[in-house]
Amino acid sequence: MARIFSGIQPSGIPHLGNYLGAMKNWASLQRDYDCLYCVVDLHAITMWQEPKALTAQTREMAASLIACGIDPKAHILFNQSAVHAHLRLAWIFTCVARMGWLNRMTQFKDKAGKDRENVSTGLFIYPNLMAADILAYHATHVPVGEDQRQHLELANDIAAKFNHDYGVEYFRPIEPLIMGPAARVMSLRDGRKKMSKSDASEQSRIDMTDDPDTIALKIRRAKTDPEPLPHAAKDLENRPEARNLVGIYAALADIAPPEVLRDHGGKGFGAFKEALTALVVEKLRPIADETRRLLADPGALDAILRDGARRAEAIAEPIVQEVERMVGFLKP
Repeated sequence: MARIFSGIQPSGIPHLGNYLGAMKNWASLQRDYDCLYCVVDLHAITMWQEPKALTAQTREMAASLIACGIDPKAHILFNQSAVHAHLRLAWIFTCVARMGWLNRMTQFKDKAGKDRENVSTGLFIYPNLMAADILAYHATHVPVGEDQRQHLELANDIAAKFNHDYGVEYFRPIEPLIMGPAARVMSLRDGRKKMSKSDASEQSRIDMTDDPDTIALKIRRAKTDPEPLPHAAKDLENRPEARNLVGIYAALADIAPPEVLRDHGGKGFGAFKEALTALVVEKLRPIADETRRLLADPGALDAILRDGARRAEAIAEPIVQEVERMVGFLKP
């Protein structure tokens, strides 16, 4: 069976954009792929993290993934730092990758901004670790959004250069899986910006453990325009907030936007927001309840992650040991 690897930052309780953009799709991929899902705590510390908060947020993300349908028995769920093979392969890849390649990474430029001389070196080289995350398992596919496609191309460049430098055909190309129509869920306050935890306004996002009253309030306050919903999807093109709300409804209902407009086109946003609220509450309530249940027993949650790390290590260790042999490392 083809193998998927994907990682997610331990940012605590995820929001609706995380769910519709990644986690919902991850759950469905389990039917057709051998899946490894990783809470990437090593990537997280490229920006300073308060240690106790990092521990708590790692548990919160793991609990949320399980609540969203990730099966840690049939597949593998673990935290990145628990499998040391990632770091060993990342150092080798850091010595294979070229400065020019990393200098072209647009995400580094976006995150560093004008202060690039003062950001951590980890932020600059973390695409090498991302390549190691994937290739340590000989993963064949990675579900990515468009904003991560460049990093996946870099991983393939690193793999190809390693093969060339050492005269092997050890790493095969990784195929991207560009997921679903709601892969970019936008802010409820600005339909041109992605929904994000970094937004200062909590009204910009729906967190996965929000209660029904909070969800209703956030959707009621969501920015819209004065026109009713159109009957045709093409008429949403220059209406970012309307397009975002229709997209959220479509993704949660597993239908296409034209079907949403077939039922709600011509109506004002008041009625549509009520229908959207009911749908969001229906879909998120069981996830929120299961997340809280899992977090109430951190020992059991930690045991799930330890078991996942043990099983992940059993796959990665022989792969990375073979890489180290190819490089010429002397083993005791």
